[in-house]
Amino acid sequence: MRTHIVWDWNGTLFHDMEAVLGASNAAFATVGIAPMTLEEYRAQYEIPIPRFYQRLLGRMPSEAEWLLLDDAFHDHYLELSAACGLTDGAVELLTGWEAAGHSQSLLSMYDHEKLLPVVDAFGLTRHFLRVDGRSGPSGGQKAEHLARHLVALGERVDPARTVLIGDAADDALAALNAGAHAVLYTGGSHSREKLEPVGVPVVDSLAEAVELAGRLAG
Repeated sequence: MRTHIVWDWNGTLFHDMEAVLGASNAAFATVGIAPMTLEEYRAQYEIPIPRFYQRLLGRMPSEAEWLLLDDAFHDHYLELSAACGLTDGAVELLTGWEAAGHSQSLLSMYDHEKLLPVVDAFGLTRHFLRVDGRSGPSGGQKAEHLARHLVALGERVDPARTVLIGDAADDALAALNAGAHAVLYTGGSHSREKLEPVGVPVVDSLAEAVELAGRLAG
């Protein structure tokens, strides 16, 4: 069976950290949290997201505060992300992996109905066996979404020959929980210092991630 990559979207294939930071700072302002630099954000960010806000507030946000934060983030992200593009080399890597006879899919924690038209606008949908975004409330972890994603892919994909490429520790934890491999990319939401303790390979480019994927599950 061929090797399969499950790609993360935000912060991995989609280079959107400027939009994430701008939207986060707009959300922070609704509850009195001071704005952050990108370095500060990447050092502090955590999934599940309510725990990230708990770290910044010094307490768990109330339900009303969570709704304020979540709504403000998504409203501003939708506006700011329109100016973002793909990570350098992403199209060539997707095309090359496919041409080598392997398969790939996309799994994001971005809202499913918002994700599909964005992926399609970049002309990427044809590269994937399946594209899944988040269903249900935002702010959670990826493990159960990945489990459903792999079930939906069925016999076309063997989890033992699958590599999730993402930018967050949560991506690796989801992959390991599903019996798959993971490679983490430093160009997104987490610093290298936050990623390395997870115990999976950490790389500085998507090209390195794809090369490692072929060796890990080949």
